[in-house]
Amino acid sequence: MGTSDEEIDRLLGKLTPRARALLLNGATTWRTRAEPAVELRELVMSDGPAGVRGEAWDERSTSLLLPSASALAATWDEALVEDLGGLLAAEARRKGVDVLLAPTLNLHRSPLGGRHFECLSEDPELTGRIGAALVRGIQAHGVAATAKHYVANDSETDRLTVDVRVGERALREVYLAPFEAAVAAGVRLVMAGYNAVNGTTMTANALLTDPLKSEWGFDGVVVSDWGAVRGTTGTARAGLDLAMPGPDGPWGEALARAVAEGAVPEPAVDDKARRLLRLAAWLGALGGRDVSRSPVPGRPADSPGAEGADGGAGAGPSSGAEGLPGRGPAHGAKPSGPRPRRAGDGRALARRAVAAGAVLLANKDVLPLDPEHLGTVAVIGAHAARTRTQGGGSAGVFPRGEVSVLDGIRAELRGRARVVHVPGPRPDGPAPPLDPDTCTDPRSGLPGVLLRMLDADGRELYAERRRGGRLLEPRLVPGAHTVEIRARLCPRTGGSWSLGVAGFGRMSLTTDGRTLLEGDFPPSTDDPAVMHVNPPAQYATADLTAGRDTLLVARRELAPGTGRATVLVAAPPAPDVTASLAEAVRAAGAADAAVVVVGTTEHGESEGYDRTDLALGATQDALVRAVAAANPRTVAVVNSGGPVELPWREQAGAVLLAWFPGQEGGGGLADVLFGHAEPGGRLPTTWPAVLADAPVTRTRPDGGRLDYDEGLHLGHRGWLRHHRTPAYWFGHGLGYTTWRYEELTVPPVTRAGDGLTVRVRVRNTGARAGREVVQVYLARPASALDRPARWLAGYTAVRARPGETVTATVRVPARALRHWSVAEHAWRTEAGPCRVLAGRSAGDVPLAAEVEVVPTASA
Repeated sequence: MGTSDEEIDRLLGKLTPRARALLLNGATTWRTRAEPAVELRELVMSDGPAGVRGEAWDERSTSLLLPSASALAATWDEALVEDLGGLLAAEARRKGVDVLLAPTLNLHRSPLGGRHFECLSEDPELTGRIGAALVRGIQAHGVAATAKHYVANDSETDRLTVDVRVGERALREVYLAPFEAAVAAGVRLVMAGYNAVNGTTMTANALLTDPLKSEWGFDGVVVSDWGAVRGTTGTARAGLDLAMPGPDGPWGEALARAVAEGAVPEPAVDDKARRLLRLAAWLGALGGRDVSRSPVPGRPADSPGAEGADGGAGAGPSSGAEGLPGRGPAHGAKPSGPRPRRAGDGRALARRAVAAGAVLLANKDVLPLDPEHLGTVAVIGAHAARTRTQGGGSAGVFPRGEVSVLDGIRAELRGRARVVHVPGPRPDGPAPPLDPDTCTDPRSGLPGVLLRMLDADGRELYAERRRGGRLLEPRLVPGAHTVEIRARLCPRTGGSWSLGVAGFGRMSLTTDGRTLLEGDFPPSTDDPAVMHVNPPAQYATADLTAGRDTLLVARRELAPGTGRATVLVAAPPAPDVTASLAEAVRAAGAADAAVVVVGTTEHGESEGYDRTDLALGATQDALVRAVAAANPRTVAVVNSGGPVELPWREQAGAVLLAWFPGQEGGGGLADVLFGHAEPGGRLPTTWPAVLADAPVTRTRPDGGRLDYDEGLHLGHRGWLRHHRTPAYWFGHGLGYTTWRYEELTVPPVTRAGDGLTVRVRVRNTGARAGREVVQVYLARPASALDRPARWLAGYTAVRARPGETVTATVRVPARALRHWSVAEHAWRTEAGPCRVLAGRSAGDVPLAAEVEVVPTASA
């Protein structure tokens, strides 16, 4: 039952101006304030978008882990993404979460962006449509979605302070467009980013009001990114509504005083409080109701873990991606859609999403592999056995039961073919957190580590067994001075081990009582993703003997301003590269087919850092080349969240992009490798052959300022403008059949302000049934304006049997024909001829036609 705006105003009237102001500051890291006077409970928030962590960084509280956002965009399938949004909603309900901080709608502007795995694509139209679908899927089940990070927060370098300078037209047509689509889909929250735009920090920027609240009519809550509010009056006078986290910060009591002194107008605070109460009413958190935090029907409220028996829900075929973003449930009304599916029932859907987003970049008739003709399959690479399922940073969750590529292939071929795994050379990168498979808690003898909280005299205040060496938010107890991690390491390999502790402040590490490192390591940044999630490690080496236990003790003092993360890291001696390559070559040469898996490492793609290059590293590149030379039936599987250089792509028999595939990655990729599912993905971002080819690369500010000099021409638009050819175009992706584009039909005339319907006839010319993503682009070569060479205007998916002809109907919305007039500060549509192109990618558009755009009185 909804709560009307009249009722909201009545409740607001029960609060004093001070009480209203205090509502607008977080109560804890993840909770808003309760207010008994209006029976308002706390609202609980959690990071997303690939999973729902909940309030605590605790590996014992597991979460369903979906493929990365870049993989979801690669599906070009809004119906599937809506279903996945429903899974996230079920997880949120199970964990008592009201607000999911997803989707991320920033763009892949430069291929070096460190957080691209968490973003969707380089294109505003695709990002807007997929993002809107995720919003609808989440909110259909009573969990609020959050569109972030508003706006132009497209890289990580100096992200807390960078001033992005972007022209008015590019801002409107490119960077704001996905957020406009999210608002049209009914999103309940929008998150203001850390960065500044055109000289003003986003938490105080006029863009929070115009166009967000005025032109677009957004009546939800604008929440700050965590710690992004750096002042009181400027941010309070702007369109920001909620400052997170709490209880400390520039709002709270400071805001209440500013209102009392007249520095911040009472009506401004009233509007913010009204928005917060409206959100709470939608969530069922007003008047003593507690709707959204009730458990999923049929599942106990305290049910541990996200994965139960696979009920197979959502295993049917997707209905395609024909819809346009539409408004969600009316604000103030609780959604009346279907109940969220149980999280445990989502494993089949998560697995299907892996195949739907996997992009077959190249194939020399190697895929799919036929198990009936395989005696031995060599699976090669460290990423095969420990497939990277997610990127680094605040979006991370602790999944249960991750399925590696090796696991998936073994399960598929069990009893049918022999599977041989060779790890090959170790990928370049820092030592990972201590593996729980190689250590035990010295007190209980069980797998894991012993966490202890000590007072200033070293006395134990609290202790518990934890599963691994990565402790991000250990339980704090009164009087705690030091956090200690103890582990009994049983090395399987002898030699010089790399050992260390990650964190900030005074730290030490000992082995069997011998000090390896000790010192004070002050924070090098105040970026919360680095401080609290992914801090750098301090390393030392120790000679360990295989099979002989070693007691590791890491300590970190809990001084203010040193973050919450303490991580014990360990890596065995790196194997000899030459010998490792030789072993991989022998295995590949003796096999009927080889699958070599390569990818990025933990610090290569993470929140808080941009990449400095796109290389996978010399050893991984050498591994693929060597394996491909030994066996022409080599499938190279790429395990990354964003673009990487593939200098061996012409040598491999097939190249399959797996992204960060989530917990069911190995099963879904096995479905693709062995032909049970077609690789459904199409690239959401253009991939360069080498970084130097990319038209836009810079992520590092100059004097605190980052100029978006390319204007409208990012992604494939920039490649076309500069007449450059990438390794793989935006929209590219092969299936297991072939297609011929036969005819394009467009109306001869359309009026300015109207959209148009485009029909594309395609024929399946292969031997298998398949799905094709038909893409429509527009071009205005005779335009008087600066225009992209062509831009994505619409798409849809069709399915056909071998030899069958089908017609794809693509609705091109009016927004695809309009432009932002800087002179008039308004949307306008240019009259004249417009070319319509259709094809398989931004670089492959075999069909073209022309439509005349005629003016109307209103236009």
